[in-house]
Amino acid sequence: MPISPHLAGVRAKVGSDLLMLPSVSGFVFDSAGRALMARHGDVGLWASPGGGVDPDERPEEALVRELQEELTIDVAVRGLIGVYGGPEFRTVYPNGHQCAYVIAVYGCVIESGTPTPDGDEINDARWVTEPEIADLTTTAWMPLVVPEAFAWWRHQGV
Repeated sequence: MPISPHLAGVRAKVGSDLLMLPSVSGFVFDSAGRALMARHGDVGLWASPGGGVDPDERPEEALVRELQEELTIDVAVRGLIGVYGGPEFRTVYPNGHQCAYVIAVYGCVIESGTPTPDGDEINDARWVTEPEIADLTTTAWMPLVVPEAFAWWRHQGV
């Protein structure tokens, strides 16, 4: 679902003006220590998968829902990596909508399923090592979060 009914209602009132939105992102790691990256269809950029938090939804529940919707995987959330925001977290979508995100980033593992892009929000997915992420065209915020996410995972001792 590209835009939640709640956000569609807000957009009907404020148009394309800047909105600050709570969101979640999951660094899903495999047993080899690689992270699952997703290419987001609306902007064509790579990032860890995730999305918006709906009203009355807990952030961890939003993350589990988003990864199920976008990649048909069920994940176990292992912990909070960090909460991020700032100018690198601003986006202007092709339709002109402006968003500034505050993103809660979690470390996760797959409980079941094989990552399969939904073809709408996500049009590609792949497992990558930390150095391989530099070869992807990513969102502006990824270089800030990637080192912390991989350090968090290494600290888990998995």
